[in-house]
Amino acid sequence: MIEYEGQYPVYEISASKIKSNARKIYEMCKTNGIEPAGVVKGFSAIPEVAELFIQAGFKTLGDSRMKEIIRLRAADIKGELMLIRIPMPCEIPELVKYADSSLNSEIETIRLINKEAELQQKLHGIILMVDLGDLREGFFCREEAVEVAKVVEGLSNVKLLGIGTNLGCYGSIKPSEKNLGELCELAEVIEKEIGRSLEIISGGATSSLSLLIDGRMPERVNHLRIGEAIITAKDFPYIWGLEMPGIYRDPMVLKAQVVEVKEKPSYPIGEIFIDAFGNRPVYTDRGMRKRAILAVGNKDVGDISKLKPRHDGIEIIGSSSDHLILDVEDYTGEVRVGDVLEFDTFYAAMVFLCSSDCVRKVVVE
Repeated sequence: MIEYEGQYPVYEISASKIKSNARKIYEMCKTNGIEPAGVVKGFSAIPEVAELFIQAGFKTLGDSRMKEIIRLRAADIKGELMLIRIPMPCEIPELVKYADSSLNSEIETIRLINKEAELQQKLHGIILMVDLGDLREGFFCREEAVEVAKVVEGLSNVKLLGIGTNLGCYGSIKPSEKNLGELCELAEVIEKEIGRSLEIISGGATSSLSLLIDGRMPERVNHLRIGEAIITAKDFPYIWGLEMPGIYRDPMVLKAQVVEVKEKPSYPIGEIFIDAFGNRPVYTDRGMRKRAILAVGNKDVGDISKLKPRHDGIEIIGSSSDHLILDVEDYTGEVRVGDVLEFDTFYAAMVFLCSSDCVRKVVVE
């Protein structure tokens, strides 16, 4: 087992693998006429990790939390910063002060941004979001999007950079030539109305890279917001069945310490009701099995199905707020109290781990 100096659990981040992935993704996008923004919200915008995106070539970093954008600005990150969640009216003074651009879908909010930008003597970039069926943010009515674009074009202290969309995050809608083609068609209508070309047509996030890989990305899409493909790099091989040669799948690893090892029945004893989160789990009786408990739980990870043990013969069978329960019966080695086990993490687990104050984040080479 691996020993580690200090306290557990530890979320270990490989700087060399993140930077390598970022460089390869950036070069792939640029080769296909796309200027990507590096999304750093997943790891809570740890400045020394965000800086790796800039070193890899990214010109813009995107985050959904103003607190994290302010942290990046305080760390003197050289790239432009984009707020990738619709701004709250209460945060507009900070938005204008610290961010260069933002995604928007409400004209009232844009007017407030324009007013604040005038006070601060700044020009703030606006990307109008369009809902292509995923039913999260954006204009669902195309005519409304065109009319708002015309209004924004006439404001003094905001600049209409372009239009964008989000797919897959709420409605699970898959990016396609058809829906992104509709985005490009709408861009052409707006361009005709305002009498100039839009700088940005933002075709979504990591999931839209699938079209790029398959050579089916509509030609006018020239911007993507990429995070997962760089920092966890698991969705394409494990969910989409797509290979991305040269991309590391393990830039981040969770290391947690064993606090108990015992043989116990595999089926709970007594009347089964609900667990700590109000769920009614289903158990399989496999007889007596050796189990290990680790000092990390749902409070740190969110969803244990988004963890993948690195050790063969170790199976995650459950969790509570504070404990991860493993079946280690088939592990060929020996698991003892104090040992440290490793887990690869999918994006959802990474978000929780990087947000938890009880998990140490350590950047290694």
